[in-house]
Amino acid sequence: MKLSFVIPCYNMEKYLPECLDSLLDQNLSEDDFEIIVVNDESKDRTLTIATEYSNIHNNIKVLDKKNGGVGAARNSGLDMATGKYIYFLDPDDFLVKNVLGKLLDTIQKYDLDILTFKSLQFKTEVSKISKNLENIDSDGLEVVDGITYIADHKFKNEIWWFITNREFLIASGVRFIEGRWMEDAILAAELFCEAKKMAHLNLDSHRYRILPTSAMRNKSPEHYKKVIFDNANAAHVYNDLIQTIPNNHRSAAKCIKRLRTRQQSFVFFLMVRLMKSDVPIDKIPAMLEDFEKIEAYPLDEFIGKDYHGIGYSFMVWIFNHKGMIKPFIKLFRPLYRTFR
Repeated sequence: MKLSFVIPCYNMEKYLPECLDSLLDQNLSEDDFEIIVVNDESKDRTLTIATEYSNIHNNIKVLDKKNGGVGAARNSGLDMATGKYIYFLDPDDFLVKNVLGKLLDTIQKYDLDILTFKSLQFKTEVSKISKNLENIDSDGLEVVDGITYIADHKFKNEIWWFITNREFLIASGVRFIEGRWMEDAILAAELFCEAKKMAHLNLDSHRYRILPTSAMRNKSPEHYKKVIFDNANAAHVYNDLIQTIPNNHRSAAKCIKRLRTRQQSFVFFLMVRLMKSDVPIDKIPAMLEDFEKIEAYPLDEFIGKDYHGIGYSFMVWIFNHKGMIKPFIKLFRPLYRTFR
């Protein structure tokens, strides 16, 4: 078995068929890969649809479990997987036609721990054909360790833009955190730091659907607060990760700088969410004191190659001046509630 797909699903009846069809419409025999659909106690027809597909295709397996969140669902799928490589795909996304063979050939050719590739986001309609499949040549691909990769690339938080060697993943001991958001942002960074052989193939392979109803765009007060505090947790986890980077590595300084940037991005977007929430403003100083202890505040590493522009710079200036935060949020909140 070459590859295992793990697809966590919660109420995805609308998009799951397109996702599954895209995997079945690849240049590989169904004997070469398996698709593990993890139903996280969906309330719609997700389980029925997944079961219907599994009844037709022997390489599709369905795991029906109690709701535990996306991290737990992915971990459960990982535990079932048997492929040499593993790919965590979201059910509202899909792969474009006939890219899977090229991706697998490349990761095997270079015996990589992780292979990253290109993704294109969309809201409504998008091409299902790769923009550059016919022009991609994997010869001479630059292979580096994960610390060097982080140092040299603005990497994404999500886990759907890379394929991983399953034995490497298991040996690393890295798993998705459960019961919290930002689980993929944490796993991706932890996994990259463990990798000895990584490469990027500039192949247009994946389609990422922007959904206004997605979990990260949910604006209910309870969910909003949870995302705020889970961003805070991610900032602390990144601090622990930074401590593991060996100082004698030639890319250590650049890697740590990028990880600090990403760590401070959690704080920045946490503060943006705080502005729009009903979390008492008086709680903010204590949170900032905690971030100061782990060098996640002030936001002195945030603005740079990864995050830049007038909007970012203005908000960082506000957030870095503690005396400005309270009056700014008190002014912002009623305006936001009026015009959102």
